[in-house]
Amino acid sequence: MGITSTLYSALSGLNASQTRLDVSGNNIANVNTVAYKGSRATFQTQLSQTMSFGTPPGTASGGTNPMQFGLGVSTGAVERDFGTGSIELTGVNTDAAIQGNGFFMLQTSDGSRVYTRDGAFKIDANQRLVSADGNMLLGFAVDENFNIAQGTLSALTIPVGGLSIAQATTQAGFKGNLDASGIVAAAPATTTSQALVIAGGAVPATGNTALTAVASATAPGVALFAAGDTITVEATKGGRNLEPATFTVTNGSTAALDSGATLAELTEWLESVCGINTSTAQNPPAGISVNANGEIEIVGNLGADSVINITSMTGSGGSAVTYGSVEIDEDVQGASEFTSFQVYDSLGNPANVDITFTLIEKTSTGNTWRFYAESQDDSDLSPVVGSGTLTFDTSGTLVSTTSNSVTVNRADLGAVDPVVVSLDFSKLQGLTPLGGNSTGPLMDQQNGFPMGTLNDFAIANDGRIIGTFSNGLTRTLGQVVLATFSNPGGLIAQGDNAFVAGPNSGEPALVTPGAMGAGSLIGGALELSNVDLTREFISMITATTAFSASGRVISTSQQLLSELLSMVR
Repeated sequence: MGITSTLYSALSGLNASQTRLDVSGNNIANVNTVAYKGSRATFQTQLSQTMSFGTPPGTASGGTNPMQFGLGVSTGAVERDFGTGSIELTGVNTDAAIQGNGFFMLQTSDGSRVYTRDGAFKIDANQRLVSADGNMLLGFAVDENFNIAQGTLSALTIPVGGLSIAQATTQAGFKGNLDASGIVAAAPATTTSQALVIAGGAVPATGNTALTAVASATAPGVALFAAGDTITVEATKGGRNLEPATFTVTNGSTAALDSGATLAELTEWLESVCGINTSTAQNPPAGISVNANGEIEIVGNLGADSVINITSMTGSGGSAVTYGSVEIDEDVQGASEFTSFQVYDSLGNPANVDITFTLIEKTSTGNTWRFYAESQDDSDLSPVVGSGTLTFDTSGTLVSTTSNSVTVNRADLGAVDPVVVSLDFSKLQGLTPLGGNSTGPLMDQQNGFPMGTLNDFAIANDGRIIGTFSNGLTRTLGQVVLATFSNPGGLIAQGDNAFVAGPNSGEPALVTPGAMGAGSLIGGALELSNVDLTREFISMITATTAFSASGRVISTSQQLLSELLSMVR
């Protein structure tokens, strides 16, 4: 073969050097490509021409080694380096970088699946996370309760501005102090109206007396109300103005709670309007009724903050029922504290709840308070929403509670009904304050939220997409899922920074970031190319040197051939 084999060996060297230059040139061209993985070319010898296989050593002579010379070089492999590139923080919330093993999964327009390390995503018109060429990022969606629905991959959507949520209050906590030096309630406040009689005589009215037959004892000949009249009541409770309320006089029974035909129906309605809790034990019992003298008698709950004053009860015809005024006398009605707080239903609608705490008992071991809760936003006629007791020891520590919850009905608003709120009084104290100044009870926290709209999001290390709403709530909107391969080098590049599974890559394993050997995600960041320019420049120098050397072999072989030809001439 002689000189001819030398030429072909040199030619293979030229080809190998060109391959190495091609690989390095492509690496350098992609030095700024997001998550680009650099390649390297490795080479191997071609077949060798064997002159002798060698001989074994004998008793009188040594052995000889094989005599061979090579026939050139070939490209052994072009391999990708799947090591993680440097991470650049971009601050763009749709960007994500994989720190470690794994690939993002994308679904193309034809439904096929490709894999990429490029985390430069954006949100399209359908609120889906997509790559630069429109392929959809796949992951786990969430159910209606924002729990991740694992098992089925789907396109991840982030409906910024298009998703609103609220959270109903289920727990409220209080802090502050209930003054243990206060006076124990001895009796509730009681007030009565003017005497009422059956019109046309002097017989005292009763609960069964028709409203159209009720007259004032001072003017028994004139009925106070006629059918169709409305009675407007204005009142105060513990010095606080209650919302004005209206009752309609009818001729007969009615299903409406704010109308009726008898004095008993009027007093039942009035009892609800004033928020009197009739379920708690006291003497005399709390409530509103018509007494033996024909007077409407109002017995409030214990405590100075529960004292009820009817400031006016006026009929639409101009008649009025007058009441005596009740002075707030703490020595009689007992020490009390008042606070108000807000809760939310499942639609985020607020409801105000008022709580009155009244000192009902003092013993050598501590003191006991009763709380009365009411809400004018309750959908029932009665604003009473709860009552219970709190017992403190002599050090002011809360030792027991009863019925520590309130129930607010919200059926009229279409929300989940009712709103049941557990009250946490553990931060309340029952102490005698130094200097006579006491910090009354205040709401410390509650876990409800009004309606809020999704306005931002971030990608967490474990792939969860955490949405932030305008009301301060955060919810999981989905989870990015990664694909890992037993041999990433077996993936086939498709362009656009994408790969598809190859015969030697193995099947993809679907894992959440940070689990089962998969890398974690860094939101608001991108992975840079892992190309080392210094190494590539060195590779180019060695490749060009090898190319020149192979060319010199060809030129030298040409000279030898020329000499042979001249000898023939």
